Amino acid sequence: ITVKPSNTKTPLMGLKHRRLITKDGHSNVKTSNPTTLSLKNLLYLQNAWGLLMDMRWRWMLLIFTISFLAHWVLFAGFWYVLAQQNGDLEVDHDNPPKNHTICVKYVDSFTAAFSFSVETQLTIGYGTMFPSGDCPSAIALLTVQMLLGLMLEAFITDLGAFVAKIARPKYRAGTIQFSSVAVMGQHKDETCLMFQVANLRSSPLLDVQISAILFQEYGNGNIYQKSVDFVLDGLKPNECPYFIFPLTFYHRITEYSPLLPLLQKQTHSHFELAIFLTATQEGTGEKCQKRTSYILSEIKSNHQFTPVLELDSSGSYQICMEKFDKILPEQPIISRFKNTPEKDSVVIMNGEHSEDAVALDIMVSK
Repeated sequence: ITVKPSNTKTPLMGLKHRRLITKDGHSNVKTSNPTTLSLKNLLYLQNAWGLLMDMRWRWMLLIFTISFLAHWVLFAGFWYVLAQQNGDLEVDHDNPPKNHTICVKYVDSFTAAFSFSVETQLTIGYGTMFPSGDCPSAIALLTVQMLLGLMLEAFITDLGAFVAKIARPKYRAGTIQFSSVAVMGQHKDETCLMFQVANLRSSPLLDVQISAILFQEYGNGNIYQKSVDFVLDGLKPNECPYFIFPLTFYHRITEYSPLLPLLQKQTHSHFELAIFLTATQEGTGEKCQKRTSYILSEIKSNHQFTPVLELDSSGSYQICMEKFDKILPEQPIISRFKNTPEKDSVVIMNGEHSEDAVALDIMVSK
């Protein structure tokens, strides 16, 4: 057992595997207060629909199976008790006494009662077992089971718990991919922080909006947040009506940028840059949101993204996702002219310096 000194504090976001928002966009915040946990569980029960939507598929299918099995077994018990109270378990159902009315034909055991419960719920109606119209208790129990069964089916299937879960906007958001790293480099003679995002499906997304929040941990153990503006090249902030090809978003690193002291390491406080992309699906009109985050180790200085748009043989654009996460180091602009002799102008013919080209070069220089 390791005991830490009382004055030692564990950074809230300092560990490499600790972050507020994971790379795939899930929240990494948990509650440890038992009282709060009990309240949260109560709120979950009050919002059963939302609970089903948030469950994993394996738990959803398990609840679906348990719900119907429990419903069948419960009413199988009711049918068995009804047959027992009516004396149907001791009589011959093929030749009953003349003064005895059988409530449900051939329900003379719990297995038969369970089979009749399943047939009633699923409206199979094989015809062997059926309730008698002269037994009001059987008709009443049949009505109750049918009503509750329809409510159960409506909640889980007919009202679309499965369909709604399949069609949830977050599954469309799963086809949006952020670059694994962000880069800081030159764009139009300005230092910018950049990240890329790609739409992996051919169907476009509309009205794309990007927002970014800088979460910064200070020495007092609190986390503060600031808004960071990102724009698309040539468009106004949050103006992107059509998202079909990879986009690069830019944040200009100026003296007013909240990222400047962090990227220059003027302060040692831990930070996390969370990115939120919200878009509208063209087919359904529903909004979806994709999230990710970048920490200092995931921001590469003096780099640029590799172009990913290419033309195929038919002249159509294609996205080369193999290059999506590849970055290239920037070359200083002056290095391209480092070994070039100073001239007023240079004439090149067919990509080579010919003698005539040199002569013309001299003439133009003069």
